[in-house]
Parts: sequence; structure tokens; C-alpha cells
Amino acid sequence: MAKHPQLSVIIPFLNEIESLPELYPWIVRTLEKAALSFELILIDDGSTDSSWSWVEEIAEKDKRVFGIRFLRNYGKSQALHAGFLQCNGDVVCTMDADLQDSPEELPDLYRLITDDDYDMVSGWKKKRYDSILFKNTPSKIFNWAARRVSGIKLHDFNCGLKAYRSDLVKTIEVYGEMHRYIPVLAKQAGFTRIGEKVVQHQARKFGHSKFGPERFVKGFLDLITLWFLHRFGRRPMYIFGLIGSIMLLLGFSFAIYLGFDKLFVNPSGSLIADRPQFYVALTTMILGSQFFLAGFIGEIIVRNRDHKLRYKIKETISPNSNGNT
Repeated sequence: MAKHPQLSVIIPFLNEIESLPELYPWIVRTLEKAALSFELILIDDGSTDSSWSWVEEIAEKDKRVFGIRFLRNYGKSQALHAGFLQCNGDVVCTMDADLQDSPEELPDLYRLITDDDYDMVSGWKKKRYDSILFKNTPSKIFNWAARRVSGIKLHDFNCGLKAYRSDLVKTIEVYGEMHRYIPVLAKQAGFTRIGEKVVQHQARKFGHSKFGPERFVKGFLDLITLWFLHRFGRRPMYIFGLIGSIMLLLGFSFAIYLGFDKLFVNPSGSLIADRPQFYVALTTMILGSQFFLAGFIGEIIVRNRDHKLRYKIKETISPNSNGNT
């Protein structure tokens, strides 16, 4: 295998022993027919079935296969992060292991990156075979919200079938549930040539979907977090300091008004401490001070944070080694 293959295919999986034996030869046939050199990186995200044993067996026979096994289930974003660190291809493609993404799309995605000079191309499953109520409708809501917040005109942010320039995946950091918002991360990192390709979607052949209400809620929270961190993540004082300044100014102005009223307008009136407006002003100034402190603490954290891996790898299978590491 060439030192730098033309294409890296990254596939996270969780308990896909039924799908993997069918998916692997399909990928090999398609890429060999297209005359593309490739590496296949399979990330086991804490499977409890015999999926990893199958990966070990295939890696022994095919040195283009690389395996990463997590100590437990950490999520798709962490699996993609591990794959991005490991890949060496000129173009990187990601896809799901459940046979709903067709490997037949890989050569076209590769050419869109290399020939049409896109930084990233996202698949669009225009015709879907999922549940309308429990997956298609939530997906449409997701995509509408992501388009509004990011300004990226994609129809299917959550499609697992995507292609990237190699320097893009080495630049962005995927965490939490951010895998569905990789186009947003790419745009924020300066990779603005983001395209879309209609891809074939197939009904799930084995197992069941891992999408549920919990992931739906987390997706929206991650979108809000992504927007907030993009706007204020590098300089948290900008938002917390602004809010703190406004609240301090309002509280201080209210306190001055109360003092002026007591001294010059109504000296014989009730004590300032007996008036509810005094506590409103005091509370506002205290909250303003706390927002200021939050901004300072945020600035300190941003400047001193370290980027530790959020997952533990149990073992790997490398095409350049004779055994597990």
C-alpha cells in the first residue's frame, strides 16, 4: 500500500457484526474498480458483540484495514476524532456501518474534492427509508435550525456519508455530539467551500436505529453551544463583561436615584433600606459583579486549558505493524 493512500474511509461502529462482513467487500470492490488506493479505518465504539474479533480477522488478511477499539462506548464524535487523528489519505470519507450508506458514492465524493476543489462535500439523503415520525421529521427540524444558525445551505447536516480534504480533518476538533455539525466546525475553521451531493439511502437491513429522543435534545443543545462558543468561546469576557457592565450600570444608576430622592426630593420619606427598589438595585449590582467574575474566570480557563483526549483506546490494529498495540 502506498505511504499516502488516495482515500481514507473511516467507519465508526457499535455492535454491527451482521453488517460489517457485507459492507467490507462492497467497499473493496467499489474502490478497486475505481482504481483508488485506500485505507479502511474501523473504530469499535464499545461493541459487546463479536464485531472486534471480525475486525482482527480481516486486518490479518488485508493490510489496508486499520482497527481502533475503545475501552467503552464514547459516542460517534469521539470515534471520528480518533479516526481523523489516524488517517493518512489525501481525501477522507466517513460513512456509517449499518449499510444505509452506499459505498458506490465514494468515488464520486473523492472526485468532488480532488477535481472540483471542494473543502468538504456532505451527502444528502433526499429520499429516506426511515420512520417519518421518529427520525425524518426530527431530522428536518435539525437541518432547518442548523441552516438558520450557521448560514450553510445544506439539506442534511446529519448524513454520515461525507468527504473532506485531509487538512480539514486535521484542523477541526470533533467532540460531544458535534459530528452532526462538522460542516459548521469546518466553516468556523476557515474551510468555506462546502458542497452537497444527493446520495442513495437504503433501508436498515440489520439491527435498529440508535437515534432517540435523548439524541434529539442533545443535538439542539449542541447547536446552541456551537453558536455560543463560536461567538464568545475565545473571549468570554465579551459577553459576560457586557452583561455585567449593563447590570452594574443599571443598579448603580438606580442607587443614585434613590439617594438623590432621599436627600433632595423626599427627605422625610421612608428609609432607603425600607424601599423595595433598594434591593432591586443591590441585587442587580451583585449579579453584574458575578457576571464580570464569570468573564474573568472564563478568560483564565481559555488561556490555560489543555486538550486531553476524551476517550480511552483499548487496542489498535495497524497495517504497518505485525500485531496489536
